[in-house]
Amino acid sequence: MAFLTTDAHLIGYQDSGETYLPALFMAHPLGMSRDVWDEVCDELHGHYRCVRWDLPGHGSSGAAAEGLTAELLARDVLALADTLDIDSFHFIGTSIGGVIGQSLCQIAPQRLEQVWLTNTGAVIGTKEAWAERADNVRRLGLAEMAEAIVPRWFSPSYVEQNPDVLQGWQVQLSRSDDESYAKLCEALAEVDNRGKLADYANGVALIAGADDVSTPVTALESLKAEFADASLSVFAGVGHVPSVEAPSLLVEHNQTHADRATVGQTGISYEQGLVQRKRILGEEHVERASKNATTLDNPFQQFITRNAWGELWGNPSLTVQQRSMITTGILAALGRDGELGLHLRTAKRLGINEDQLRQVLMHVSIYAGVPAANHAFSLAKDNGWGHATS
Repeated sequence: MAFLTTDAHLIGYQDSGETYLPALFMAHPLGMSRDVWDEVCDELHGHYRCVRWDLPGHGSSGAAAEGLTAELLARDVLALADTLDIDSFHFIGTSIGGVIGQSLCQIAPQRLEQVWLTNTGAVIGTKEAWAERADNVRRLGLAEMAEAIVPRWFSPSYVEQNPDVLQGWQVQLSRSDDESYAKLCEALAEVDNRGKLADYANGVALIAGADDVSTPVTALESLKAEFADASLSVFAGVGHVPSVEAPSLLVEHNQTHADRATVGQTGISYEQGLVQRKRILGEEHVERASKNATTLDNPFQQFITRNAWGELWGNPSLTVQQRSMITTGILAALGRDGELGLHLRTAKRLGINEDQLRQVLMHVSIYAGVPAANHAFSLAKDNGWGHATS
């Protein structure tokens, strides 16, 4: 857990930290916490650098500032990205988290890659209902209101299968700051993104829960009409928080309905491949290779950037660590020393440990021959692997 103090408030956040992976920022619903993303992050390990944070007055974040708006919450995301030195990122948000995503589409579209918005709307509820909720929270407190609020988050079937979930989230909600929650209600009362999203040029993936009573499917259908390019998927038997009720389904959707869906037909641009190549090999190596390119091999550099790095290494079917071990084993078996040295250094960068590398090279010894493995072990030591045994 880490903290960031902005001009408005204190943000408690969690960053999985893999700088070689694309960043995915994850915004949680009102009344909950960044913990709603835990299982999703576990399943996305090795595919994304997961960054999640708590809304003001929720979890480990400080109380909400005066004059809180959806745009201010979106600027919290940008401040966090700047602090972590992340230029562009993927985004997923649920409920008010989806509202934050809509604000980002308006104020910082150039920084967004794939966007998923779940269980949200261009308008959520009515001004009157949010004003009443804010007033009740200030009068009664969340501890007293939690029993009425929390059941709206989950489908009946999920509650039946997980009978303790309501009590657990009621405890979590009661620990949130009453005044911050009320301010967020008032911020939602002012949200109306109708007519404001059509200029966002990239595709947006929308997700609804068929059993969601807070933001029903119709709300997502209306939001879909606001974007120039948006898809809508409905999760059967799921309520307001798919990351809790159906994390595996959400991850599957994330992996199969991303902007790579038509890669086989359209290919990957050089710019997309270059981003992935820099993440894996490091900017210094890629810049050196680019500077050394001539009229002879420049088309080749573009070719491998698009195909090897963009299409192959960018495909989410395998993690980058898995691809690193596969590549290292193949290069060792073939005796391609120049590339093998590069990928032995890259393996360290990607977090491959000594035991894993040893097993890769042991496989080479069995399936490609002891001399090839012996040579690869020697080259690995030359590239900083291993320590003296005495």
